Amino acid sequence: MKLGLQLGYWGAQPPQGVGELVAAAEESGFDAVFSAEAWGSDAFTPLAWWGRETSRVRLGTSIVQMSGRTPTSIAMHVMTLDHLSGGRVILGMGVSGPQVVEGWYGQPFGKPLARTREVVDIIRKVLAREAPVTNDGPHHPLPYRGDNAVGLGKPLKPIVHPLRADVPIWLGAEGPKNVAQTAEIADGWIPIFYTPKSAGMYQPWLDEGFARPGARRTRADFEIAATCHLQVVSGPEEKAAVLDAMRPFVSLYMGGMGAKEANFHNQVFVRMGYEALAAEVQTLYLAGEKDKATALIPDELVDDMHIIGTAGEVRERVAQWEETGVTTLLLSCRSAAEVRSVAELLT
Repeated sequence: MKLGLQLGYWGAQPPQGVGELVAAAEESGFDAVFSAEAWGSDAFTPLAWWGRETSRVRLGTSIVQMSGRTPTSIAMHVMTLDHLSGGRVILGMGVSGPQVVEGWYGQPFGKPLARTREVVDIIRKVLAREAPVTNDGPHHPLPYRGDNAVGLGKPLKPIVHPLRADVPIWLGAEGPKNVAQTAEIADGWIPIFYTPKSAGMYQPWLDEGFARPGARRTRADFEIAATCHLQVVSGPEEKAAVLDAMRPFVSLYMGGMGAKEANFHNQVFVRMGYEALAAEVQTLYLAGEKDKATALIPDELVDDMHIIGTAGEVRERVAQWEETGVTTLLLSCRSAAEVRSVAELLT
């Protein structure tokens, strides 16, 4: 199983020390570094900035929000960065949620499955550069023929010859239909709450996608890049403290991410068997009772979502994640020393 360094997205200011983290990942055998975006920093620029000092690690987005750019614009970013990096880009994308898509990007959120399929198809047409790019779908028609069109749109091929026509496309997906479509049309999957205990829930959805006519991959060559917090501790007391530190992040996603009627993260916890808990945590969180909501999150859930233990326990847990089909662990590390120690422990 490969290791990926998750840089995430920025807070109020650019983070410090990222160059050292990336350099340590390159030197220590990490397979890739990943950047993310929400409604602040973008996902591509940090990879170009910090990735310029690397020569081996792959450069991935986890994830690019599809509504933030047209499909051809996403493809332009990919072509450019893939050339600059010598063919090391992984394009991770996702649909985000209605609050961000409609509130920040000013785009409609409806039909996310159909939109995803169109975006992936158009990007692949651009990268193949076999013909001028057209699309008859309703979400991203090319040429554009909708309201206010002047009727002069022309199908085009990219000026730049892409370095690779087969840049890996990984999709962030949570629900049954989205996961199945990801297995059908993508090269990999970036789940947000994949754990050893919940892994069995996803397997039929993945199998459905792999079985569809024309599926791009099989289980044998499909990537699953799961995010978790990994930390080596000295014993039970330190582990309990780490679990307490991670608990607020679980309650945030369970209760506070997205609108009450459209919190896709909350629905994942429901499918994992925490329906009553998810409802109570969401009610408290949205009422401003964040501490009370966080206190309800059980240790067993936090422990399942992350890899926390002694060195021997961490190695055992990593093996469990790998046995479920995970091909890459996406880890957030706080220092170059931590990057090196994780790599020494696991590689």
